Amino acid sequence: MHGSGCSSFLHGQTSARVDGCSDGDLIQACWLNATGRVQALLEIRLTTDGADVLVLSGEIDRVASGFDRVIFPADQVRLGEQGQQRRMQRLQAGKAPELNQVVWLDANADPPPSWTDRSPCNPAELECWRNKQGWPLGHQELTGDTNPFELGLSRWVDLNKGCYLGQETVAKLASRGGVKQELRCWQSTAEGCLDLESGDQLSLNDSRAGLITSVCKDSATGHCFGLAFVRRQALDAETLLAGTSGVEVSISRPSAFCEPPSRG
Repeated sequence: MHGSGCSSFLHGQTSARVDGCSDGDLIQACWLNATGRVQALLEIRLTTDGADVLVLSGEIDRVASGFDRVIFPADQVRLGEQGQQRRMQRLQAGKAPELNQVVWLDANADPPPSWTDRSPCNPAELECWRNKQGWPLGHQELTGDTNPFELGLSRWVDLNKGCYLGQETVAKLASRGGVKQELRCWQSTAEGCLDLESGDQLSLNDSRAGLITSVCKDSATGHCFGLAFVRRQALDAETLLAGTSGVEVSISRPSAFCEPPSRG
C-alpha cells in the first residue's frame, strides 16, 4: 500500500493500533467483517511511503478487494501490486514468536547470516508445530464465523482505540465476558484415534462439547493430536470423547492462546 494515509486507513480497517507505530514495527492484526468475525490474519509494517501488509491466513484477493472497496481519494491511499513474500520465524515450542526476530524477505533474497545455521521445516513439520502451539492458521479454524477471542487472539485486538470494522461487536463481546467456544489442543493415544478426522464431534456426558478442526497423526506410534473448538460448558473437562466411536482425547489450553477478556 502506498500513500501518506496508510497508517490511518489500516488503523480503521483492522483490529490493531496502527496509528502511532514507527516505520518497521511489526503489527499483528485481525481483519474482521462488520459482525466481528475474523476474515484474515495480517502482519503490517509501516514504511516511509506507505505500508506492507502480509496475509498470514485468509484469502489475499478478498483482503485486497475489501480494502479497495472502502478507499476514498481523501484517504490518500492506493493499493500496490500483490506479490509473494518469504517470512521466516524460529519455531520454538511453548513460545510465541518474538516479533523483532520475524524476518520478511523478497522471494529470491538470501536469509540474514544469523539464520544460515537453521534448517527450513517442511509443510508437515509446520503443520505439526502449529497444532501443538495452537495457532489458528488453518482454514478449519479460520472459517469466517469465529471471533478473535474464540481463536485466542486477544492480543491482536486493541480494545481502547476508536472505530474500526467490526469494533461494535468485539466491544460487546469484551464487555460481556466469555465466549461460546474456545480453541483447544487435543491429543490421544487411544485405539481408534487414527480414524479421527477434521469435523468429528466432541462430546461430554452424552452432550455435544465441540468440534475437531485439525488432525495430525503418527501412524508409527499411534499418537494423534490437533486442534478443536470446545464449547464453553466443557472447557474445564480434562478429557472428552471424539468421533462416532467415542475415542478418548485429552484437552489442554494452547500455549499460544491468549485468554479472552473477563466479565466485569
